[in-house]
Amino acid sequence: MYKKIQVAVFGGGCFWCTEAVFAELLGVESAVPGYAGGHKQNPTYYEVCSGTTGHAEVIRVEFNPELIGYRDLLDVFFATHDPTSLDRQGADKGSQYHSVVLYTSEEQKAVAEASIRDLEGSTYSPGQIVTDVKPLDTYYPAEADHKNFYANNPGSMYCQLVISPKLQKFRKEFSYRLRESG
Repeated sequence: MYKKIQVAVFGGGCFWCTEAVFAELLGVESAVPGYAGGHKQNPTYYEVCSGTTGHAEVIRVEFNPELIGYRDLLDVFFATHDPTSLDRQGADKGSQYHSVVLYTSEEQKAVAEASIRDLEGSTYSPGQIVTDVKPLDTYYPAEADHKNFYANNPGSMYCQLVISPKLQKFRKEFSYRLRESG
């Protein structure tokens, strides 16, 4: 049976964290960190971190909709970062960390907007959702040393103090959505 892979792009703070979460989901074929939404072509990590390029750190998720739906991806996205915090996630602050959904179709746009409306009307969200919903223009993959950062650097202090606790919480809340390990 032919499976049609779809693409979703999310910015939810540090792309090392977001990539580590989405890489564990059943139905996700790949989660690749990169940059989107800015005005400079082929930006570097240091240029994006300077806040002058207009880019956000994002992940480009290729997923099999027969195994996980776009709304399911949004549920994970909104549960694993603070969509009410403008340009900040924990200690990470700057415009490159803003919360954004970059849609690749009008259907994705409608689903993302509905998801935000649902969140704003729930007890889950303690404040106004500041997540932008914009069309994906251009995505630039991050440099090689940013790919699989958590898997390649589990002992680093950032991974230990920030990513590991986030992954533990995610694994507990979304255990039914995880791919089997091993």
